[in-house]
Amino acid sequence: MAHRATIQDLAEKAGVSVSTIDRILNGRDKVRSGTAARVLAAAEALEFYALPALRKRLRVDQPRVRLGFLLQQSHRTFYRLIADALAEAAANSPEPVEVVVEHLDDLSPESVAERMLALGGSVQSIAVITAEHARVSSAIEALSAKGVATYGLISELTASCGVGYIGLDNWRVGRTAGWAITGLSKRQGPVGILVGNHRYRCQELNETGFRSYCREHAPGFSLLEPLQTFEDNTVAREITEQLLRREPDLVGLYVSGGGMKGVLQALKTAGKGSELIVVGHEITDHTRVGVMDNLLSMVFAHPIKRLAAEAIAQMQKDLSEEKAPAKRILNFDIYGPENI
Repeated sequence: MAHRATIQDLAEKAGVSVSTIDRILNGRDKVRSGTAARVLAAAEALEFYALPALRKRLRVDQPRVRLGFLLQQSHRTFYRLIADALAEAAANSPEPVEVVVEHLDDLSPESVAERMLALGGSVQSIAVITAEHARVSSAIEALSAKGVATYGLISELTASCGVGYIGLDNWRVGRTAGWAITGLSKRQGPVGILVGNHRYRCQELNETGFRSYCREHAPGFSLLEPLQTFEDNTVAREITEQLLRREPDLVGLYVSGGGMKGVLQALKTAGKGSELIVVGHEITDHTRVGVMDNLLSMVFAHPIKRLAAEAIAQMQKDLSEEKAPAKRILNFDIYGPENI
């Protein structure tokens, strides 16, 4: 007959005292989430006789984690999709969690820093999508001093304290864009680069990786200086139109920032879409149609549902284990005409 695990066995397996197990079973006191997780894992491994009671007790007693997310403008489809994915991931999280999602309409560093500090007063950790700036770094450091960790979401951030990151390897994304444009192009020639804002580290790394690949593998292509769209569709359309007039021999265009709707409008009006190899970012209604209409050759995208789930899981894990905010790198999705 198999030995039935005792409370002593469970305590030794979980690395806690017998009194801790007793407190959990009888609900006399709460335990840290990390301790609770170890006890539950040990009980499952031992097939502990009171496992159902332990699961119920730990689920009830475990404190609910509250996480904050600062996204960009709510009128942009990409950020609405992220907000929806965060709500879904929180609802499906195996651990109790509450997410507070806010959208930033004013993207000035002063406004972002102010909103970060305000949200940090009501949550245990925050994740934010913003450009690099001294005011943002100062807000991260102020939050850290109060025990609130900050994570860069999609775009990395820096500060004198630890800063987490959840997103893609943006340098590798840029190199893949270089591979796509130079590999698909039927001839060598000038390639345009559009970025939203140089202060977004993700876009800077996209451009760096793009240039790195072309320098190494396609030196016959001439990479033009990047043009800023300021994440605005009207600006993006105007500078794309100007670029097409100024560079009649253009063979490719890499768009690593916002304003894609404006870029696609300019390409369609000029009738240049099928002549150029154009690579962009993120799957939205506009980019999906752009791929189907052969205005876009390839799109690199964040796996939005996985991004949301991984962000919540990593932030919970770091809080539970009382660790500095960590980095979680995700693989990116690639879309073209045959899988859109």
